[in-house]
This record gives sequence, C-alpha cells and structure tokens, in this order.
Amino acid sequence: MSDTTNKRFYITTPIYYPSAKLHIGHTYCTTIADTVARFKRRAGYDVRFLTGSDEHGQKIQRAAEAMGITPLEYTTKIVTGFQELWKALNISNDDFIRTTEKRHEKVVQYLFQKAYDKGDIYKAKYKGWYCTPDETFWTEQKLGPNHTCPDCGRPVEQVEEESYFFRMGKYADQWLKFIDENPDFIQPEARRNEMIQFVKQGLEDLAVSRTSFDWGIKVPFDPKHVVYVWFDALVNYISALNPLEEDDSLFKKFWPADIHLVGKEIVRFHSIIWPIMLMSLELPIPKKVFGHGWLVVDGTKMSKSLGNVVDPIPLINMYGSDALRYYLLSEIHLGNDGNFTLPNFVQRVNSDLSNDLGNLLNRTVAMIEKYHGGVITAMPSVSEYDKDLAAMAEATVKDYETYMEAFDLNRALKAVWAFISRTNKYIDETMPWVLAKGAEAGDAEKLQTVMYHLAEALRIIAVLVDPVIPTGAPKIWDQLGITGFADAKIDDVRQWGGLVSGTKVVKGEPIYPRFEVPEMVDAPAATETKAEEKAAAKTGTESADETDRTNETAEAGEQEIPPIKDNVEYDDFAKLDLRVAKVISCEKVKKSKKLLKFVLDVGVEERTVVSGISQYYEPEDMIGKKVIYLANLAPKKFMGIESYGMILSASDFADNLEVTNIESLIPGSLVK
Repeated sequence: MSDTTNKRFYITTPIYYPSAKLHIGHTYCTTIADTVARFKRRAGYDVRFLTGSDEHGQKIQRAAEAMGITPLEYTTKIVTGFQELWKALNISNDDFIRTTEKRHEKVVQYLFQKAYDKGDIYKAKYKGWYCTPDETFWTEQKLGPNHTCPDCGRPVEQVEEESYFFRMGKYADQWLKFIDENPDFIQPEARRNEMIQFVKQGLEDLAVSRTSFDWGIKVPFDPKHVVYVWFDALVNYISALNPLEEDDSLFKKFWPADIHLVGKEIVRFHSIIWPIMLMSLELPIPKKVFGHGWLVVDGTKMSKSLGNVVDPIPLINMYGSDALRYYLLSEIHLGNDGNFTLPNFVQRVNSDLSNDLGNLLNRTVAMIEKYHGGVITAMPSVSEYDKDLAAMAEATVKDYETYMEAFDLNRALKAVWAFISRTNKYIDETMPWVLAKGAEAGDAEKLQTVMYHLAEALRIIAVLVDPVIPTGAPKIWDQLGITGFADAKIDDVRQWGGLVSGTKVVKGEPIYPRFEVPEMVDAPAATETKAEEKAAAKTGTESADETDRTNETAEAGEQEIPPIKDNVEYDDFAKLDLRVAKVISCEKVKKSKKLLKFVLDVGVEERTVVSGISQYYEPEDMIGKKVIYLANLAPKKFMGIESYGMILSASDFADNLEVTNIESLIPGSLVK
C-alpha cells in the first residue's frame, strides 16, 4: 500500500466465535464498521478494516470431538460461512484474521513471553468453578442457584488446575489515570462510567492459560499450557498487522487502532483488559472503544430456544444487501438497543429506498430523456426554489460529514433523506410537466434548469449514501451517465455545480423495487445441521446463541441490567391508557410457534389481543388471570388476527418472562 496520505484510519469488529452461523446481531456490528470504513475512504483516508474469527477453546474442542472431526475442520466449515455472509452483505474488509493462522500464533507467543519476562505473568494454581459454554471462571459467592453460571444459567463444574496469571491489579491506577486523560476512549459515556466503577472496585489477576484442553496456542516456555482467550483473541488486532515480519509497514502505519467497534456486552474486555495488556507490553493503546447496543427481534432477545434467531442470508436473498444495511443503520441510533421486525423492515425499505430515492432517480432520468433527449445541460440557479435546493445540498454535505465523523450514522442518514425529500418536493414546486408545454417565454430554459438541478442533487446524494448502500449508489451515477464513481470523494460533492454539460443519461431498471409488507412478525430463523445440534447438546451449549466468542459470557452479555432510557415528558406518559384486564379465553394461534390469542374483559367491553408469549405460558394457565393491559395502542394484525392493545410483561436477557398478575382489582381499573 503506497504511503500517499497522513490521514490513516484503522477500524475493527470483534472476531466472531465459530460455534454456529452468525445472526443479524453480528450483521449489525459488521455493517456499522463497513459503513464507517467506506465513509473514511470517501473522505480521503487510507483505511484498514479488519474482521475475523476466534477459533480456540475448550468449547470448540468438545464440539469437534462430539462430531468426530478435528477442531480446525469444525471451525473452518463455519468460518467459511462467515466469509460468505460478509461477501453477500457487500462488506469491504481489507483483512480477515483467523486465530488459527501461524501469523497470529507467532505474535501471541511473542507478546506472552514479553509479559512473562517483565514479571507480569506468573504461575499459580486455580481452584474454583468453571462454565464451559461461557469459558468463564466463577467464585463461590457469584454462582447462581444450584451451582449454575450466573450469566447463562447452565451448570458449572469444579476445576483445579495450574495456570498462568496476568497481573491486572498492578495497572489499575495507571488505567484510571489513562481514562481521566482520555475521556472519549470508551463510548458511549454510560459505558465509560460503568467501566470506571468496575475498576475502582478492585481488579483480580487474570488467568491467561489452561491445561485442561489443548486446542489453542501453546505457551512458548511451558507447552503443556495453552494461552487462554484474553491473551489469544484480543491480540488479533495487532497480529493482523504483521508486526514481527521483516516488512512491518502495516503495523507502523495503522497501530494504534482508531476504533474497536464491539457489542456493549464485551466493552469490559476491550476497554479494561486489552488496554492493561498493552500497558504491560508498552504498546500504544487504541484511540476508542465503542460499545453498540443489542438487536432484539419483535421486542424479544434472540434465542435458539425461542426460534427467533434471524439469519441474515434469507433477508439478503429476498430484499438485497442494501435493504438490510440501510434498515439497520437508519432504524437504530448507535449505542442504543434496536428492534427488528419484518413488517417494519419492509415498510422502511419501500418508503425510503423505493419511494423516496428510487422514484426520484426514475422520474429524473425519465424526464431528461423525454424532454431533452437524455442530455443534461448545466444551468445556474435562478428561482428561489433552485437556490434553496443548491444551498441545502451544500449544507447537507457539511452536516453529513459532521455526523459521520462522530459515528452518528443514524443522524447522518436523516440529514441525507431530508435532502432527498426536499428534492422530491422541488419537482412538485417547479412542475416540469407544465414547463414542458412552453406556454410562457423562458419555460424551455426553466425546464433545463430544473432537470439540471435534479440530476446534480442525485450526483451528490449518490456519494453520500454509498457507504450505507454500496450496491445501489453506483447505479445512480450509471443512470445519470457519470463515470468515475469508484474514485469519487466527499470533496467532489461539497460544492454545487459539479455536473458538466453534455452528460447523457442511461435509463435502467429501478434500483430498489417495492415489496409486499408481510402481516406476520415471524422472521427467518437460523438453523443448524443435526450433527451440530448433537454436538451442541453434548457440550451443553446452544451454539446458535453463542457466536461471539470474544464475549466469553452469554450472548446477552453478563446479565447486565439495561441502562435507563432517555426521559419522557409526563404528558407523553399520561397518554397511555393502562388498565387491569381479565383473561376470558386464551388459545394458540395456528401456524405460529409463539403467538397466543386472548379475549380480555377490560371493564367496558371485551377486547382481542395477540401476544407472543406462547413459549412461556400454556393457554389454559392464563384463563382467569388479571393482567396489566395497554388499551389505547393502535390495532395491528398478527397472522391475520386484529390485535387491540398489548398485555404487559417483564423479561430479562436470560429468556425469563413473567406477566404481571393483579389479585384484587376489578377489570377496567386504571394503572397509574
């Protein structure tokens, strides 16, 4: 790679754990990273974008043994699926690191030896409780009921083994000083505050080797030990840059990383353990760790047991990669949790991509062909409508760039779509079909001006949306007859008027077709082969729930309590009509695994409600219960049944759910 710029940017995703296929939550993380990487390239940066797979550990070894294959054979099959998914999603990673590669092993052993030689790694005996699915050690005090893992709820086993430990506590004060001097290192701010409190409670030394299995990287000076996850997986961000090779230019150019993008459940490992390791190794610390929120499905955490783990491949095959990418980034504010529902997904694709953007391109190209033989003529802004559109275009580029630099992808897209809406409105304001009649003097010039302004707006829009929808964006320039899209930069669209006279449009197929909105909410679920299910059963894991190994806890992320949401005004809360309702009848909805149909006595009348709690309650157990009911929620169809309102329940991230039961109040009583 030629050293042509001092603007360099290194972005990483977590390396994903190959116990099963990746689901839409992992797709969300990687799409964010890819969008940021693409934007930085358009902004003129020399970008390095890394993703990969974390393939070692006892869980993998046991699963492979159960299937009668080697661990590498087991992981290679699944990792191939990872790579196929990223290709289908149009991910532009520059490298894919596997922890089973020799280049990674070499760096891990070198750094382990370096920390040992410094005195920061020592040998001792560990005796305590261990959760194999999460590959996590627990003290007696932190165990759940009946000696279960407090994260995933599965049984733990007592182990006693020799281990090497890393002196975490030695660097606690240095870490706190670093955070004080670099307050933006952990984002969002709420995550930073959580990490500070965690460290202030005291850091225990960290086990960094195991002897009870051999599927891993050997400790260089004691080969009966394998390097444990923390000193293995986290090093990938450096090992992928080939720091020990004769040509170490990648490492010199890109380290430290500009941002590690991770799920919020693994912020602790990346923002505490990893920086402290680097302090010990006397290596530069990354500039930022950003913990994004979780993605739930129909308001419920994804879980194999619930059958709601969404496989992104069927969505991509049916709706296209741009549709999924756009929905995930436009629907969810980075840092917050997001909710995927299939009807909402299709509605947004139809509204924003097909109607707003797709129709704007279709109408513009069709009118230029019809009125001017397909040729665009550069024209100045004359009317107030023209000037307003041109001014908004330049302002939009500035706002977009500001938001993207701050990783506020949601607001960046809102800014662009506001400009797209303004451009559509410009057509209605200028009425080119009237100008085409030439009833008044100057109409021909006005028509040329309108066509130029529409085409120029689309030229700018295409560059701005490309990081998010990289399949469709180039087609906008193709249909406008503009070349050189691959090399276009943000600088090329800062100023209005870059489209040259004589450009000839090339009408094509609609870039975003419309889709029928499904009535049901069930989304495509991930599946496993019978052999994988059998292996998962033998290891005590639900592999579809545990694909991110750098998160060595449960998929839900250590059972942490979700942060309090933003405040709402009292008047907004007062709009909710919450009442006590009595269940008169309850039955399962045909052809649905999770829906129950209720008839409720709400005091003033009877209401039909559909609720997705079939996996938690049998219909007969609900009859006679008095529940809390949201009465003024807009009706919605589920599996063809009109549902009026919602039954309220509480759930945690260990798949536990309870419906509140009111004992003494009569149906219709207000809940305040």
